[in-house]
Amino acid sequence: MDIMSVIINGLSIGSIYAIIALGYTMVYGIAKMLNFAHGDVIMVGAYTFFAAAHARNLNGPAGPLIAVLIAIVLCALLGMAIEFLAYRSLRQAPSLAVLITAIGVSYLLQNVMQTVMSLDGVDRFFKNVLGVVISENNDKPIFGADTKMITDLVNMQSLDIHLSETLTIPGLAIVTIAVNLVIVVLLSLFVNYTKMGKAMRSVSEDRSAAQLMGININRTITVTFAIGSALAAIAGILYCAFPHELVPTTGSIPGIKAFIAAVIGGIGSIPGALIGGLLLGFVEQLSRSVLPVTELTDAVVYSVLIIVLLFRPTGLLGKKIREKV
Repeated sequence: MDIMSVIINGLSIGSIYAIIALGYTMVYGIAKMLNFAHGDVIMVGAYTFFAAAHARNLNGPAGPLIAVLIAIVLCALLGMAIEFLAYRSLRQAPSLAVLITAIGVSYLLQNVMQTVMSLDGVDRFFKNVLGVVISENNDKPIFGADTKMITDLVNMQSLDIHLSETLTIPGLAIVTIAVNLVIVVLLSLFVNYTKMGKAMRSVSEDRSAAQLMGININRTITVTFAIGSALAAIAGILYCAFPHELVPTTGSIPGIKAFIAAVIGGIGSIPGALIGGLLLGFVEQLSRSVLPVTELTDAVVYSVLIIVLLFRPTGLLGKKIREKV
């Protein structure tokens, strides 16, 4: 059953990478930008869920679901703000300028969150200004510089499958895989069959021609950033529930690995993001179980990227684009 555990764990963590990679894929495929601040939006989404889940006003069975929705909406708004303030004026700029700006936005989000979580009186601000009481069960404020954990906020029953041996599938793994598949299906339907999705594909093909046909370029790209950032919020909650420590730099590593997954699958391709994420998750978990030194796991992951790019420079599902000059 060890190999089955590796497969299940690989599918679960790979599903998270796939959800994050979808954000990279959409933004690059439509806006032709690499939003390296995407990983930090993951962190903001996890922190938002953590704070909302501790709000006394959200007590009840629907509390966690409302906290998830709050995180999704906030991150979507954050993505729209990042696009408007940081990237909109750089659409015709060299790619290096966009890259430097993305790195700056990434560090800005990390430092802002670190400052906010370490300030005294943030809980009093929520209580006195917004009317929201945020604290732990013992009335201890949740804000502070200490490491946060959201594992205890996500309690799901495991599924036992009785074969020759009992195989236990964690409930969180089932939910993660299911959420990933639902997101991929809904996103594919949205892009292929809705008016906004067709506008996105038009902007991706030829931005100038799309504008001449009456498509609002700014609105289309803004919606793309909003969707990608909303997916980042979902991925951040699932990633920290596995568990992982919640700190201002939490989104850096999964953000980088998800970008690798997007490149492996073929950045710009929704099915490619799914395949790349699942493949990366399986390779990572297999490496952890086989290698005597777990620190070499990341080296194996990066090696897979190099090998794929040697034989498929555009990724597994990427397509070469020929331009007439």
